[in-house]
Formats: sequence, C-alpha cells, structure tokens
Amino acid sequence: MLKAVLGSTAFFFAAPCVVAGVIPWWINGWSEVRFWPAWLLILGGVVILLRAFVRFVREGRGTPAPIAPTEQLVIGGDYRFVRNPMYVGVVATVLGQALLFLDAWLLGYAVVAWAVMASFVRWYEEPVLRRRYGSQYNEYCKSVPAWIPKVRR
Repeated sequence: MLKAVLGSTAFFFAAPCVVAGVIPWWINGWSEVRFWPAWLLILGGVVILLRAFVRFVREGRGTPAPIAPTEQLVIGGDYRFVRNPMYVGVVATVLGQALLFLDAWLLGYAVVAWAVMASFVRWYEEPVLRRRYGSQYNEYCKSVPAWIPKVRR
C-alpha cells in the first residue's frame, strides 16, 4: 500500500499539478481575478481529482500511472458516475481558471488538454483496460459514461 501511496503522490505532482497548475500559470501568470464564483469550479475539480487518486490507492491498490497500474478495476466513488473523473477534474480546474481570469487562452488550453486526454483514453487506456479486465470493464463501460457524469437516484 505504501508503494501505491508514494507512486500516486509522485504521479499527482508530475501530471495533474503540471497540466492544471503550472501550464495555466505559464499561460496566464495568474493575473487579476475577475470572476470570483469560478473558485467553486476550481475547488470542485481539485476535490474530484484528489478523491480519484485516493480511490486508486484504496480500491485499486495501485496508481493512475500507466507504469504502475492498479490490481483491481476502480469503479467506486466518483467512478460510479463517470469513467474519467481525474480528467474531468483536471479540465474543470483549468476551465475554472479560464473563468476566474476571463482568459480566452486558458479556455483554448482547456479544450486542447481535454482533446489530448480524450485521445489518450480512447487509443491507449481503454484498450489496455479491456485486455486487463475483459468483460468486467466492458460491463462498466455500458453502464457508466466516459465524460459527462451520469447522476443516479
């Protein structure tokens, strides 16, 4: 479990923190705040992201990093509503910054970041998960949408 915690922590700082923090800062310099309610979207994105990382360690007993995958398919928590909550959290955080600073460049970056993540999911992650978890993953895909959360009663 310690290996999963350390690996997930390292991956968190290497990937989501760079994509949702360092690059937006580089693009915008975190200039003057213009739309305060955007903090709610940023906070929501960060919370979703952190919960997903914890879920990978606890439920999956592994990391989100392709080099140290989980032992179990992660389908609990926010993964009950959307198959890609980490990516949704990252995009929400970047979109929140675009709104916070009213910055069209950050909005464009959010679109490009999502397109890159969606391509990675489609052409790498999904085939790997299908091979690793077979029918369990196929059933999961049938019941849970990839990008727009499905709210259940």
